[in-house]
Amino acid sequence: MRRSAQVLASIAALLVTELGTWAFLRYRPATAALMFCVGALPWLLLLPRLVRGDRRGALWAVLLTSPYIAYGLMEMLANPGARLWAALQVLLAFAVFVASIAHLRLSRPAD
Repeated sequence: MRRSAQVLASIAALLVTELGTWAFLRYRPATAALMFCVGALPWLLLLPRLVRGDRRGALWAVLLTSPYIAYGLMEMLANPGARLWAALQVLLAFAVFVASIAHLRLSRPAD
């Protein structure tokens, strides 16, 4: 596996961990489980493809980051109590975006 795929999968796993931690610290257990499933399910489905270094998985990761960045920015502006967690989400989602683009550039097939 390429180093760029390892970095991408690691950052995506960190994002899933952050989503779960934030949900369980913020909501009651049943609501937190639902929020975690809704927020992390797309990443959990995509993670095996990212671990394999699949280019199509990296393309999906690029598309999937924008809602998480938007939600994190909205929470940073609207909810002062959640600014730290929201900033961490924005940072990790942007890192996944950058790592996805880097992986796509480095794993480009030869012409």
